[in-house]
Amino acid sequence: MQHASLAYSDVKSARDRIAGGVRPVTVAPVEAGAFDGFQVHLALEFLQFTGSFKARGALNFVEAHREQGSLPEAGVTIASGGNAGVACAWAARRVGVRATVFLPRSAPEVKVRRLRGLGAEVRLVGSEYAEAAAACEEFARESGALASHAYDHPLIAAGAGTLLEEIRERVPGLDTVVVSVGGGGLLAGVATAARTHGVRTVAVEPQDCRALDAALAAGRPVDVPVRSVAADSLGARRVSADALAAAREDSVRSVLVPDTAIVEARRLLWEERRLAVEHAAAAALAAVLPQRDPGHGYRPEPGERICVVLCGANTDPSDLTD
Repeated sequence: MQHASLAYSDVKSARDRIAGGVRPVTVAPVEAGAFDGFQVHLALEFLQFTGSFKARGALNFVEAHREQGSLPEAGVTIASGGNAGVACAWAARRVGVRATVFLPRSAPEVKVRRLRGLGAEVRLVGSEYAEAAAACEEFARESGALASHAYDHPLIAAGAGTLLEEIRERVPGLDTVVVSVGGGGLLAGVATAARTHGVRTVAVEPQDCRALDAALAAGRPVDVPVRSVAADSLGARRVSADALAAAREDSVRSVLVPDTAIVEARRLLWEERRLAVEHAAAAALAAVLPQRDPGHGYRPEPGERICVVLCGANTDPSDLTD
């Protein structure tokens, strides 16, 4: 999808639109001395409705169309068994329209049950996500249902950007916000808002799930292979054009972290704070932990005030106690 560049006014409109419909983010300071010379706060966005930040964009998407009178009787449709699909089903139920979610037949039964529990009609098509996505597109054309997207839509990204507005209110003097990047919806929205306020954005990708890093190198979105412990949430093969545009700004820094650092960050969050998050969420924290390889991660300046976004908790916690 190609869209006009996201503007801060889009994020402001989104905040007004979804006010009262999403949970305001809780921000917890990390105790003094836990990090060497800089301050870290954790944005606990995994406490959001549906367990991830995706609820913000999904609600903004359906509410904007309802305002415009363009929410069809056929409802909304999306191809996603992950956080975006769950958020789409939740938002549709909230505004009283149907949601039709397409998944490959290999989708875990737990995801199918959760979607149906939210009132969605689940259609299992093909053996791969691409086949489910093609069926979703055909369904939208034939039924008139409104097609949503996991990340590549300005209303989805603007909704995600509302998170930055809330973080600034809770962390006076915020210098830097750290976010994980998959397809780039969270990055596009957060970086757009952050830039307006003079806040740096650090965009974190797994070393082997680097759609943004590859797009920056190529000068355009390109397809990449995805191999990472965090690929279930950060495994987009191509970053959005809006995310690439945001990442080209001087206020954004793109960094990579190895899977070993992601696993360690997730383990530390559990063992030291009893926070069970997705590997995707832990990737953001991994970026500011000491790195064995100095070429990875982000090195803050002394006194820098940082907020790390823990973006989702839809995970199997069984491996946290091994």
